[in-house]
Amino acid sequence: MKPAAKRSVVLLRSAGLAFLLMAGVAVASSIFDDDEPAPARGEQGMGLPSSANWGSSDQSTPRPVAPHRSDLQWFQELVDAAPAGSVLKPPAGTYAGPVVVDKPLIIDGANGVVIDGGGKGTVLVMEGGNSTLRDIRLTASGGSHDTDDACLNLRKHGNTVERVKIDDCLFGIDLKQSNDNLVRANRISSKANDLGTRGDALRLWYSNNNRIEANEIVDSRDMVAWYSHDNHYLNNVGRRSRYSIHFMFAARNIVEGNRFYDNAVGVYVMYSGGGAIRNNVFSHATGATGMAIGFKEASDVVVEGNEIVYCGTGITSDISPFEPGSTLIIRNNRIAFNIIGIRFVSDREGHVIEGNSFEGNMSHVAVDGNAGATRNRWHGNYWDDYQGFDRNGDNVGDRPHQHYAYADQIWMDFPAARFFRNSPVMESLDFLERLAPFSTPTHILTDDQPIFHKPARAES
Repeated sequence: MKPAAKRSVVLLRSAGLAFLLMAGVAVASSIFDDDEPAPARGEQGMGLPSSANWGSSDQSTPRPVAPHRSDLQWFQELVDAAPAGSVLKPPAGTYAGPVVVDKPLIIDGANGVVIDGGGKGTVLVMEGGNSTLRDIRLTASGGSHDTDDACLNLRKHGNTVERVKIDDCLFGIDLKQSNDNLVRANRISSKANDLGTRGDALRLWYSNNNRIEANEIVDSRDMVAWYSHDNHYLNNVGRRSRYSIHFMFAARNIVEGNRFYDNAVGVYVMYSGGGAIRNNVFSHATGATGMAIGFKEASDVVVEGNEIVYCGTGITSDISPFEPGSTLIIRNNRIAFNIIGIRFVSDREGHVIEGNSFEGNMSHVAVDGNAGATRNRWHGNYWDDYQGFDRNGDNVGDRPHQHYAYADQIWMDFPAARFFRNSPVMESLDFLERLAPFSTPTHILTDDQPIFHKPARAES
């Protein structure tokens, strides 16, 4: 189509909503502006830390000189009295922080032990490596993002943290240049701040080969992995946070068997490569920026076997796959009852979309900028709006599934028009354009062998 003709098509499509847009765009824009904005690179507490607070792995944490609460016994005294490599099992009670454990030690709080940070600084630092902390409660850190006040800092390597309850702390567990740790079955929540000013529940910074397993993270901000590779996130639960997991410059991480509910974003992979997101449940990632899985300049990630339901967008791909010759594989997922099933921010090749089930989404696939996604491989997916037959009973549609954007292209081209998506006027325009097109629809995709019957899935 010639450029002049293409411009005419856009004008024709826009004309049907002109009277609504004149009155409603300002209202729609204000609604989107009032929603939680998309998290931006370089937010406070997310960027490169200052050397005074983080330091390098060979710098020791300064030993505390006094407790933050004078009315409680200081837990540091018990740590200092325990021999290296021993088991410290204190009597039940509440003790004062801060605490630095600078030798291998097993701390068992199963008797009912609480360490209270007194609302200042970080409560406990595991500095010695090859140590264990279990069955204890850490509470009441400071509230400063400048000093990354946390319940627990992990330094060195080979530590185990399990069944620890963390609450009223700005940051939860902070791994700083700390490898080969097991963080298992902990319950973490942040301070009762607004979402953007909470700290991260679990943060990995230059920390590799860690196993993050069966933790429950509620009412925090993010789980993040910065410059951290080959970590395994297994069977965790995340609720009412911003990012369930945010990877930045982090390679070959595995996210498997997790359940993420009511978060703004499920898993976001940014400037990262390798790894897999498989067999997870993503539900109710809603709002103007809500998405289950997002990619920004990411490459060679496998998205497989996930349940993605009731989200603003199921999967978003932005300038991905990024590396030449790399792929993003989206396979055997259930993508159902979302506003948009898969959204492509740009017309970029390298996606392999096969064996997925697209059910009940307002739009199964959308591409920004009046473009299609035809340069990607679409094969063997189930589409609940497939229009065809299976005469030979082989569970493959007799003809390919073709997906076009008709009036939907209006809100893809003009974000403010999303306010009117699925409105009676938009649905009427879409019906009329399908019935008697007054412009050439945008060809989004062709699935060469669509599955005819909805695949059976195990209950999550």
